[in-house]
Amino acid sequence: MEPGVTQDAHPIRVVALYRFTTFADPVAIKGPLEQVCRAHGVKGTLLLAPEGINGTVAGADEGIDQLLAHIRTLPGCTAIEIKESRAPAMPFHRMKVRIKREIVTMGQPDIDPLDTGHYVAPEDWNALIDRPDTIVIDTRNDYEVALGSFAGAIDPRTRTFRDFPDWFREHRDALLSGGTKPKVAMFCTGGIRCEKSTAFLKSEGLDEVYHLKGGILAYLEAVPVEQSRWEGECFVFDERVSVGHALVPGDNQLCRACRMPVTPEQRSSPLFVAGVSCPACHAERTDEQRARYAERHRQAMLAEARGETHVGAIHGRHHPD
Repeated sequence: MEPGVTQDAHPIRVVALYRFTTFADPVAIKGPLEQVCRAHGVKGTLLLAPEGINGTVAGADEGIDQLLAHIRTLPGCTAIEIKESRAPAMPFHRMKVRIKREIVTMGQPDIDPLDTGHYVAPEDWNALIDRPDTIVIDTRNDYEVALGSFAGAIDPRTRTFRDFPDWFREHRDALLSGGTKPKVAMFCTGGIRCEKSTAFLKSEGLDEVYHLKGGILAYLEAVPVEQSRWEGECFVFDERVSVGHALVPGDNQLCRACRMPVTPEQRSSPLFVAGVSCPACHAERTDEQRARYAERHRQAMLAEARGETHVGAIHGRHHPD
């Protein structure tokens, strides 16, 4: 449990989960999964695809236990990856189970996400990325990297994960110009994107491909700050917006208009208006849109003052792309 978080004050259990496995018929899985969630008051989003399951859900402990027990009966899901946190109130308004082509979109249908690179435990990550023959690549999107990354990591400056294959192919010669094949170490928030990015690099003919098991979040939780190679904060896909070492919530907020993180420095800009706009999106919105956002924010604040959750509130990005 996160520092300072008690179960009494935070009765809602939030679980992020994923598993790459083969679902021959995702549609057949969808109905029973929805029924379990509804029966036990679980809300959030789950994505199903022929390649597996991914999502974030929340509920009371008993409800989450029932859902996880059901998921673990699905093909290949006995050892499903989960990450847990607590919340003082339900962060989602409804339960959605969606059928998708991919559980995390890369747009490379021919790769096998089960043929991944070598996992590296958080405790062993420093030794790998400190090696002079290791290339370290941040596979996250530009708005995530802007908040923090590992020292010396390459930032592909991609807007979505779908852009990563084109970026690698464009820069492949420069990255691998040393004459010998280097070790390539990649990382992402919780590990799911690196399952695919390492599989992609292997399909491109690279063998020495590694990824951080459990992602940045596992590293920040396991590695003491005095030994850390991490700089800044890590964007997360929930209401915390960002976290630092020991997963302590950071100083960033979420722009409710574009759902991008807003730093303390950006909040001092005249283009930042809480609930309405930020420097990243102000020029992309019309006066009519900003007026609509302002009214939504006003209603959300009134609901919060009454101890309620406004149905138009945006709680964050719950699935990376």
